[in-house]
Amino acid sequence: MKKITLLAFVCAMFMAPAVANAQEVTYVEDPAQGYLFNRMQDNWFVQGEGGAGVMMSKWDAKAKFGHRLGAKANLFIGKWFSPLAGFRIGGEFNQMKGLTQSYRGLGARPWPVREYNVKNGLMNQEFNNVGVVGDFLFNLTNWICGYKPGRFYNATLYAGAGIHWVIAREIPGDNKWKYGGGDDEKHCRNLSLRAGLLNSFALSKSVDLLLDLRFDMLQEHVDGGGQRTWIEYPGALLGLSYKFNKREWNAPVVPVCPTYKCTDAECDALVARLADANRKIADLEAQLKKCLEDKPIIDPVKPAADAPLATIYYPINRTEILGVQKDVLEAVSEVMANENSNYQLTGWADNLTGNDKINTRLRKGRVEGVKNALVAKGIADSRLATQISDLNRPGYVIEGKIATAPLGRCVTIERKK
Repeated sequence: MKKITLLAFVCAMFMAPAVANAQEVTYVEDPAQGYLFNRMQDNWFVQGEGGAGVMMSKWDAKAKFGHRLGAKANLFIGKWFSPLAGFRIGGEFNQMKGLTQSYRGLGARPWPVREYNVKNGLMNQEFNNVGVVGDFLFNLTNWICGYKPGRFYNATLYAGAGIHWVIAREIPGDNKWKYGGGDDEKHCRNLSLRAGLLNSFALSKSVDLLLDLRFDMLQEHVDGGGQRTWIEYPGALLGLSYKFNKREWNAPVVPVCPTYKCTDAECDALVARLADANRKIADLEAQLKKCLEDKPIIDPVKPAADAPLATIYYPINRTEILGVQKDVLEAVSEVMANENSNYQLTGWADNLTGNDKINTRLRKGRVEGVKNALVAKGIADSRLATQISDLNRPGYVIEGKIATAPLGRCVTIERKK
């Protein structure tokens, strides 16, 4: 949002000198910045589908393909949360047809069933499967090609799960048997997993034609003996989808600066100003080149004869050696190791802050800390003399000027004469 506001401000500032020739700043949607989430009540849909599926358990392969086809239908309500992601939930009906082991001769009563392929010990089975399912939706077309309002075709991948109640057909005769065996006299509850490709063809802004290619894995009591197993159950369905409330998505709005058209006089003035700027740049480049080629007219500044060998500085109210001051002390120790001189270490504190008691403690702590550090680096203790000074450091701390006080919080290291 800050970038958009800044761009609008720059546009307004640029156009201010030529209000007479300018147009107003316009605002347009910019899909490059993504899409905005809609309100919760928007982007809902209902879907109804019907088609056929085919049983593919291990016994079903022995039946003709037409004997395994059953009706499928579902009704969904769902919502898209973005141009890519959505969810739907609803009810499903499956008519299951196929083969299973014959119960005749398995120790059960010889029920009057209509058997199929008696030679192989198999019989027909047919039951209805009803349940509640939910799917997560992912718009593959919008992901690959980008969101486009009014696109005719969209391919949506989905995956989901459900819970089903399975009811078998009644077997003719005096004895009637419901699917589920001894588990439940009326129905059997099972789980399912599913995945598919939902193909949508726009018939209008609110209505789509659907071609749903689906693969189900259904948990059922099939294949004889009341065994629970998973059935492969692919299918294809046709349907319609109706979208209500807001159906599209909006991108963030950004300002568009109008094209500025200057008069001939204004253009000539700008060209003249540009030429003058180029002349000044060329002159500065020539001066810089001359400075680089000429020898310096000022000799390098030499340190004063009585300047300290080194100075270690401290923050206010601190006595430990910190940061770059450790590097300074390391360099000083290397110099001392190659000399035979003795050194005077003096501890200082600025007199513009604190009281005498505090400043005396700081001076002693600082100078002893420097001495101990140098001894630890191999400099003989006998070569290092220490003292403290309760004066303002000459030439560095001026009475009444707090800004120069930090230069007085230090330890100076000088060669003894």
